[in-house]
Amino acid sequence: MTVKFDLVQNDITKRQKTDLSFLSEDVAKKVLKFHKSFEQYWETPLVELKELARYLGLKDIFIKDESYRFGLNAFKVLGGSFTIGQYIANKLGKNIEELPYKTMISHEVKKQLGDITFITATDGNHGRGIAWTAEQLKQKAIVYMPKGSALERRDRIRAHGATCEITEWNYDDTVRYCNELAEKNGYVMVQDTAWPGYEELPRWIMQGYMTMAYEAYLKLKSQNLRPTHIFIQAGVGSLASGVTGFFSSIYADKKPIITIVEPDKAACLYKTAKADDEKLHPVTGEMNTIMAGLACGEPITIGWPVLHGNVENFLSIPEETAAHGMRVLGNPLKGDERVISGESGAATMGVVSQLMKKEELADIKKLLKLDENSVVLLFSTEGDTYFEGYRDIVWNGSYPNI
Repeated sequence: MTVKFDLVQNDITKRQKTDLSFLSEDVAKKVLKFHKSFEQYWETPLVELKELARYLGLKDIFIKDESYRFGLNAFKVLGGSFTIGQYIANKLGKNIEELPYKTMISHEVKKQLGDITFITATDGNHGRGIAWTAEQLKQKAIVYMPKGSALERRDRIRAHGATCEITEWNYDDTVRYCNELAEKNGYVMVQDTAWPGYEELPRWIMQGYMTMAYEAYLKLKSQNLRPTHIFIQAGVGSLASGVTGFFSSIYADKKPIITIVEPDKAACLYKTAKADDEKLHPVTGEMNTIMAGLACGEPITIGWPVLHGNVENFLSIPEETAAHGMRVLGNPLKGDERVISGESGAATMGVVSQLMKKEELADIKKLLKLDENSVVLLFSTEGDTYFEGYRDIVWNGSYPNI
């Protein structure tokens, strides 16, 4: 089977410099300190895949395995928990550094806050993070999921005491519905996308994701290593913006080459980069991709300037590439560690593997400057959060890529 990637290259030297102070190391330190206060915190593994790197013709590959994050099998709780913490801090007139986890869930804080209902739209991982955080705070959470969402993911959200239903709409229309309910009923909307008039909480979510990036940076720094390439998957672009902003800020003019990866059925950032007309270009329709966490059609308003000013490459990929990445990580070469990664989490691994081995992708590989000197950093953002789907792909061979 011939694999086809679509690439847009972005000349960042011609872009206006963006203010990255809200994604700086100082902010990352504050966010990491907040997350470290959680009883469930421990640093997720940064897995080195030496044998795979040798096989593919790269110097090294590192992948941050977020399947261990807070026992929730995905990274999303980082953004949701920090945002809810920051919201509570503002409501109480405190600095978030005065609100470690034990204080935030205390009876005294609950008494001061009263009853709060948090609402969000999700494909699964973000909503579970919001539901879990609300559960810890003894508050309420309402979660809506787009059409086609897995019942397994819905049930995991409900297990945290949240109200959770699947709608008949796509992700973006589900977001709009949640926002209407929030405005009508006084709920607190905690959404990992932004639009004009709703940008403060999404900015906090982007900052929350920096814990993952900062842990990876500190681990590599302790080994005197610096990545030459970062591949990061994107839905609306919140995670991609947080990771891009952090590494662009901390490495400055020595920053790695950054490539955004999206499913070809929901490539709104790729589409926006390709148009290059200072407008955001959404993707509409059902966006029926196995990469459920990336099935988002409308780019994040506050994140796009960060991406446009600091990302060199935007890639649109087929379903089979994500499935290939899942199999590569789930069936490691002897000497490498196994990483259980879901459809959205493994997309970037599939990209790197196919770029290095597929002759039809040789031109893109060259444009991305991947070779035997490359140190590649990836983020496996979820484990097998949809086990039936994971089994069908990794065990049973769905979405083959020969």
